[in-house]
Amino acid sequence: MSDHRGAAAKAGISLGSAIAVAISWSLHKSIIWAIVHGVFSWLYVLYYAFSRPGGLMG
Repeated sequence: MSDHRGAAAKAGISLGSAIAVAISWSLHKSIIWAIVHGVFSWLYVLYYAFSRPGGLMG
């Protein structure tokens, strides 16, 4: 199990980055925005969750 975790860490991929890129791509269909949002990862995911109707704030 730790071998898989180490491989993902070496690749620089985190769960937050993957979620941010998926959200960004579904909204903007732009590779540039997906990269930018992937860099900010969890910050963008939290922003998306709080700013959308029905998100974390209800």
